[in-house]
Amino acid sequence: MRPVIGFDADDTLWHCENHFAHAQGRFMQLLAPYQPKNIVLEQLCETERRNMGLYGYGVKGFVLSMIETAVDVTDGRMHGHDIKRIIELGRNILDQKLELIDGARPVLETLANRHRLLLITKGDLLDQEAKIARSGLGGLFTGIEIVSEKDAGAYRRLLAQHGVQPKQFVMVGNSLRSDILPVLSLGGRGIHIPYRITAAHEQVSDEDIDGLALLRADDIRDVPHMIRRREA
Repeated sequence: MRPVIGFDADDTLWHCENHFAHAQGRFMQLLAPYQPKNIVLEQLCETERRNMGLYGYGVKGFVLSMIETAVDVTDGRMHGHDIKRIIELGRNILDQKLELIDGARPVLETLANRHRLLLITKGDLLDQEAKIARSGLGGLFTGIEIVSEKDAGAYRRLLAQHGVQPKQFVMVGNSLRSDILPVLSLGGRGIHIPYRITAAHEQVSDEDIDGLALLRADDIRDVPHMIRRREA
């Protein structure tokens, strides 16, 4: 059987984390009069981790975590107009023009001629739906799934829902934590395409990947060749 191929969306098919990184930099500048930037960053990362289970992933949860961090870092001295500036940072992320990763469309078009393709992404439902629509790539997939978390349980449920055996499945993505490791744990395959920025909550330790037979691609345009080699 030909493999069924899953693709992550953010930072695999289109740029995303760079917009968050820019907003994060502006946020640290805003709070620079109160605390050094490294302290602000550490506090923000800790607040985000603590809030993931409540807010999930995406711009809205990021904004709420920035506001909470600002209140904590300033001991409640944050002015209302500064809170509004933080909200505007989030709105600017949502308003950014969607920019596809170079080669994403032709790769998907090539693979769609021979394989079933699934788009599996996580984050805020409205935001993800809007980005998929703006990308113009939705029609290349036989299934599109937006989930709150990408762990082994989520992949097991989605694969069963689409009638796909784990050993038949290959997941392509930029995050080892969310795209690759859960699929490997089920007996599937993964192709990791590192993005130039990795969010703090997506980072893994060397121990997490020690001894695993990871497939890595330098560019999304390498994926069709890697899939053909696996079939051969």
